[in-house]
Amino acid sequence: MLENPHGPVDWQAWFARSGRLGVEVGFGMGHALVAWAKEAPDWNLVGIDVYQPGVGALLLGVEEAGLDNVRVIVADARDVLASCFLEGSVDEVRIFFPDPWPKKRHHKRRLIQPEFVAALARCLCPGGRLLLATDWEDYAHAMLQILNATPEFSNMHPGTGYAPRPATRPQTRFETRGLRLGHGVWDLAYRREAPPTPESDR
Repeated sequence: MLENPHGPVDWQAWFARSGRLGVEVGFGMGHALVAWAKEAPDWNLVGIDVYQPGVGALLLGVEEAGLDNVRVIVADARDVLASCFLEGSVDEVRIFFPDPWPKKRHHKRRLIQPEFVAALARCLCPGGRLLLATDWEDYAHAMLQILNATPEFSNMHPGTGYAPRPATRPQTRFETRGLRLGHGVWDLAYRREAPPTPESDR
């Protein structure tokens, strides 16, 4: 576990192996990240969060499952993405149910903002995926608008805009209860586009 790291991290050294690199931002109690680690043992997975009870729950879940492909960074994801990852070094980022900050005056505090999306684009490799989910409808619309306006990303479901719930995202008890009460959940899936080549600019 790293707390408030500064500067690029040598992921291969930290995991003691090479492998595809995945990141979950705001992993909550860690259920989705543990499930990802079980399903993809050849991936090196990094969870980023500041919620101490969640960090403890994740570490316990990793230990109980005998997983060796998960590492944790306790810090603000904005700072981590800006300093710890080299350009194009990440294969997939998952952000499930970030704080919706529902009051309009607090919308500026939401994680998915143009500046943060630009940082995600810098870290992701060409062809890398960005998966998101929210149960707050206006936040889903805002995510869709911001990401569709970011040329580095292409919507993997351009017809509907939103994606079907991926089988790789476990359904939490909170989500199950919300669905039973008629609440919606919106998934989004984007692919990092390759930067234009000099020939394509002609």
